[in-house]
Amino acid sequence: MIDETPTFSYYRGIKEPSFATRTELEAAKLFDYHRLAWEYEPRTFVLEQDEAGNILEAFTPDFFLPDLDLFIEVTEMKQSLVTAKNRKVRKLRDKYPEINIKLLYRKDFVRLAQKYGLQWHASFRRRGPC
Repeated sequence: MIDETPTFSYYRGIKEPSFATRTELEAAKLFDYHRLAWEYEPRTFVLEQDEAGNILEAFTPDFFLPDLDLFIEVTEMKQSLVTAKNRKVRKLRDKYPEINIKLLYRKDFVRLAQKYGLQWHASFRRRGPC
């Protein structure tokens, strides 16, 4: 859990977001900077159930951008997380083809920050190439 939670102008959720990673926090800052309305973890999708209807697997994307009708999942560069998230995004697309979802990596946000000349939190920068 990230301690720093700034005031956001374009957050549309009900309760204050509690970000799990620095990547999520920086993504929220970027959405706010670009005046994109956003919600944090607003919906959970059931990916797999057993015969009795018990949920075996579910997925809660990190963000929803209502003006774009787009869910965003952000991920760190740890290979185990990337693999698992890619699998869940594929399952979500298969089960809910009407849902728009995009998986973004930390390097995507770093590139956007560089492109738009945004200040990027020092602890968010990675040593070496992204």
